[in-house]
Amino acid sequence: MPTPPDRPEDALRADRALADAVLAGAPGAFERLVRDYQGLCWHVIDRMVRHPEDTRELCQDTFLRVHQALHQYRGESALKSWIAQVAYSVAKRHLERRRIPIADTAGEGDGLSLVESVGDGFDLEGATADDEAVALLHAAIARLPPLQRTLLTLYHLEEMPIGEISRVTGLAEGTIKSHLFRSRRQLRGLLEPTMGVFAA
Repeated sequence: MPTPPDRPEDALRADRALADAVLAGAPGAFERLVRDYQGLCWHVIDRMVRHPEDTRELCQDTFLRVHQALHQYRGESALKSWIAQVAYSVAKRHLERRRIPIADTAGEGDGLSLVESVGDGFDLEGATADDEAVALLHAAIARLPPLQRTLLTLYHLEEMPIGEISRVTGLAEGTIKSHLFRSRRQLRGLLEPTMGVFAA
């Protein structure tokens, strides 16, 4: 991932400059964009589809779409968010074509009064002590529905704020908080029998 500049306006200026360089056909510009954001693209799509061959193909499709649609990027939000939005859209369409539901709607209203407990400071991996615990955590995440896996990844791994995730996914901020709360509760249920982590 690229090192973020100190101020948000500097970051947006750098994003706009990279986009302009790609659009102008500057040597190596598109390769740099792919290099900077291929990890993000893989995280988003892999969490959605959970199939390495499909993920690889869909990442290529994403960057093809990014190249074709980059003229639509206005530089008003981070390039990272814009590319994540394309990746999310590509993965979502893939799951829809396969008729795979992206979200578990059971208990949709559960815990709405508690969603604020998903704080910006919560460290998902930090809640586990060692490599084995982290492996168990990721195995538990893999058992969640695609949407919840992806939201956890964007929030905890990519460290995107809720507002940015809302732009990526098109979901309301309250809905995202609800999914994150429910995901953490499901993870607690999956992990407590083996690890005793997240004990209340």
